[in-house]
Amino acid sequence: MSAWSIALSPFVPWPAIYGLATTALVISAALVWRGVRGAWLRGLSMALLLVALCDPNLVQENRRPLKDIVALVVDRSESQGIGERPQQTDKARDELEARLKALGDIDLRVVETSRDESETEGTKLFAALRGALSDAPPDRVGGAILITDGDAHDIPKSAAALGFSAPLHALITGHEGERQRRIELVEAPRYGIVGKDQVIEARVVDSADHDEPVNLTVRRDGETIATIEAKVGERIDVKAPIDHPGPNVIELEVAPVEDEIAVDSNRAVVNIEGVRDKLRVLLVSGKPHPGERMWRNLLKSDGNVDLVHFTILRPPEKGADGTPINELSLIAFPVADLFGRKIKDFDLIIFDRYAQQSILPYVYLENIAKYVRDGGALLMAEGPEFSTPDGLYYSPLGDISPAEPSGNDVEAPYRARVSEEGQRHPVTRGLRGFDTNNGEPSWGRWFRIIGAKPTSGVTVMRGADDKPLLVLSRVDKGRVGLLLTDQMWLWARDYDGGGPYLDLLRRLAHWLMKEPDLEEEALRASAKGREIIVERQSVSGEEREINLVAPDGAKTKLDMTPYAPGLSRAHLTVNRFGLYRAEDGEHVALVNVGQENPLEMRDVVSTTEKLRPIVEATGGTVRRTAAGPGGAVTMPRVVGLNPSPSYGGVDYIGVKRTGSTELIGARSTSLASGFFGLAALFGITTLAWVNEGGGLRRGGGEGQRNERS
Repeated sequence: MSAWSIALSPFVPWPAIYGLATTALVISAALVWRGVRGAWLRGLSMALLLVALCDPNLVQENRRPLKDIVALVVDRSESQGIGERPQQTDKARDELEARLKALGDIDLRVVETSRDESETEGTKLFAALRGALSDAPPDRVGGAILITDGDAHDIPKSAAALGFSAPLHALITGHEGERQRRIELVEAPRYGIVGKDQVIEARVVDSADHDEPVNLTVRRDGETIATIEAKVGERIDVKAPIDHPGPNVIELEVAPVEDEIAVDSNRAVVNIEGVRDKLRVLLVSGKPHPGERMWRNLLKSDGNVDLVHFTILRPPEKGADGTPINELSLIAFPVADLFGRKIKDFDLIIFDRYAQQSILPYVYLENIAKYVRDGGALLMAEGPEFSTPDGLYYSPLGDISPAEPSGNDVEAPYRARVSEEGQRHPVTRGLRGFDTNNGEPSWGRWFRIIGAKPTSGVTVMRGADDKPLLVLSRVDKGRVGLLLTDQMWLWARDYDGGGPYLDLLRRLAHWLMKEPDLEEEALRASAKGREIIVERQSVSGEEREINLVAPDGAKTKLDMTPYAPGLSRAHLTVNRFGLYRAEDGEHVALVNVGQENPLEMRDVVSTTEKLRPIVEATGGTVRRTAAGPGGAVTMPRVVGLNPSPSYGGVDYIGVKRTGSTELIGARSTSLASGFFGLAALFGITTLAWVNEGGGLRRGGGEGQRNERS
């Protein structure tokens, strides 16, 4: 096709042209006003001169029509995999592609959203649309069509943000009347102090509420801790006790209802990181000795430890002056408070070479035994006193001691070593300086071990003559550690090469205080992307079948591979996000793959209302692909329309015909230069000169005189 136009290429700048034109106009007006002969010819001459300065050209363009660009965005997010939506989406895409191609002169660009991205970031329909049209000139865009369930999470605030002036249409999958019940988290804490409750604020939302009561089940680390009766829409305060340091996985779940389209949103997960406040430790030293300083330095070096140290400087039997016991202390020590009503405030109690000396009444020791049974932690670091009738074993603490004295103490050099069970126990596994291949340590020697016979628990370290050296035991809800030597300070002073006393004692203290990472029988799960790693810690070595339960309830048996003493591991790649549960029949480990409570699955009810404002602002239409459940997919006709305020009707959608063309050739002919321009300018100038010279008037006068004569 050809197009004609006139183009101006002035020889001087446009301001000069405007100035000359103004001057010419003023001069011409003055000449006409004064009645000067030939004024109109002079004005015409100046006009032709101005036209010549503008250099007008007659341009002939050869143009080729361009196709109108139409984007088709197909939503492949996770919510589009519900029910009939995948089939509806595929059929709608196929029919639209066929109808747009049949329309002709359409450059169709089809783009699909990413399922993986939707699981972490929600549905990004308009990001996909921008990507499809990133290299398209805005004036060539004839429209865009979205095939989606309507749950988009990047809808622009205005049509201008789309970057083009053309209709946007939305075809909505799913059907009217879909029902979803979900848990909406109003406020969820991320951290909590161990031993205290954190409050999670939530509400149950139902898209088709029938005023039914709901029961909200609350679980912590897979164990049900509460069931709350509530109403749909009301705010619910859920108290979540933080039981241990590290991740506390809190699940909130409501039962699914009939005809619910998806049950993933019936569960919400809150991962609360338990952190300890100041660790309160009570250290009771029975007598001054070199190891006392080691305990104090170790505990005071940790700024997170609040230490109360009670030392007996002079035993009562060494006093011969009759001074009452309550007057022997350097300061008034609140024994009744510490071992009475405040004993539960301590996270750990350590008895260091303590023997019965009538300072602590039996009732206080009974309080300590009860404190352990109720969940407390006790460490007894013993010396020769343990084998005497005044030893702690022959007090109320004997009932919770994991070993009884045998009386055969050994005072000879030896090297402590990790037992077979200890090599699998997290407290002693992998201690620096111990060779697991031959079982021989390289650390320094000790010179005393207290003879004892284990009665419960597990012996993780042994000494001279294979005697028990460190015994760990569980007593009801609490834990007890028994260290049968007072020689640990030799390692602290680096005697004979020293030893890993810091690692050992810190692990021991944290095991006593129930640190999850130091549990001897445990199941743990973690995730990296879509890969789940399940790890089993076991001191007993008992074989157990371990299954991984997916969010939809499907079970997968895991093949555990040993990789260290007491540790085995399995890797599994999963194809969907959500909360997974590893089970071995006794222990449960939870791991969330992807985001907790992903945005994509919070609200999966298909809707026409979210996209309606921006679609109608462009002149487009929003309509469903099917009338109801199981209904046939019906597609509107696709027609091309000239620019219009509206691009849709009851049974059709329109794309804008932009009329865009591409220049393939052009020819330009100057109108003010060359022979024609010069001839016109010369002719008008000559005519003006002749007129002013009177030539035209003089010729007319002679004719009149001849007629009169």
